[in-house]
Amino acid sequence: MQAFEALVVNKQEEQFSVEIQKLTIADLPEGEVLIRVQYSGVNYKDSLAAIPNGNIVKNYPFVPGIDIAGVVVSSEDSRFKEGDEVIATSYEIGVTHFGGYSQYARIPAKWIVPLPKGLTLKEAMTIGTAGFTAALSVLRLEDNGVTPEKGKVLVAGATGGVGSFAVSILSKLGYEVEASTGKESEAEYLRNLGAASIVSREEVYDGKVRALGKQKWAAAVDPVGGEPLASLLSQIQYGGSVAVSGLTAGTSVPTSVFPFILRGVNLLGIDSVYCDMETRLKVWNRLGSDFKLDNLEDIIQQEVTLNELPGVLPTLLKGQARGRILVNL
Repeated sequence: MQAFEALVVNKQEEQFSVEIQKLTIADLPEGEVLIRVQYSGVNYKDSLAAIPNGNIVKNYPFVPGIDIAGVVVSSEDSRFKEGDEVIATSYEIGVTHFGGYSQYARIPAKWIVPLPKGLTLKEAMTIGTAGFTAALSVLRLEDNGVTPEKGKVLVAGATGGVGSFAVSILSKLGYEVEASTGKESEAEYLRNLGAASIVSREEVYDGKVRALGKQKWAAAVDPVGGEPLASLLSQIQYGGSVAVSGLTAGTSVPTSVFPFILRGVNLLGIDSVYCDMETRLKVWNRLGSDFKLDNLEDIIQQEVTLNELPGVLPTLLKGQARGRILVNL
């Protein structure tokens, strides 16, 4: 097969590079399924992979991109055949296994999801890991008894990828969504996604973590973590739940046991990386049905080519992203 293009990051002693290079199929890692990649997306991990001290990539040279959507070219696994449209996200993709910033990818069959009915490849990558994580968060809230009748649901970090999808999915399901953001200029964007009201970061966390606060929300989706999560937990209604999936505000959560033992609050850990395949298929199928958004295009901040990608990868690290950046291969 002729050479194809991929974004390659490389680190040699003090030298670090992010550039488009020519590769061949022989350069790709082992895997049962060869995919012609049509779309990928930009996630926080991908931005970290493109800096020298991001602590994501273990071995160089490397092709980042934790999201892949494309068409099967060849398969050694009977579950997939030439021409099948497929999705591959998470696991080791874009971390230790060459990812989606490449016109071809070779992936283990056990990491691959058939494209669900109701979604195109472009829609699947508009959703990507961020949308999948949001949908998994909503599923876990449902599993823990959260319903629209219980009260308002807070979405923290609402303008990010996970937050944007959480606002939209919850709104579509009939929840009254309160969106928290530090970007006052994005209020209209969040209302267009379905937020009933907007609150500032300071209304969630004013700099002081209390053992217990006023009960404001029936549940929350939190991709932020850190001290804001500790403050949020103290303001959840009795029996409510918080689905946490991120750490943009830090890894330390200085909470007390009181929200858990006096109000029965549930802290639900959301891991989209090694989520079991049965749950993964359930989430993707719902993203193609009752979770599917009418305003998917509104969540695309930008669609870029492979050549434009190096210029936009730092966006997420600078806190400048809104919604999703789509990569058209």
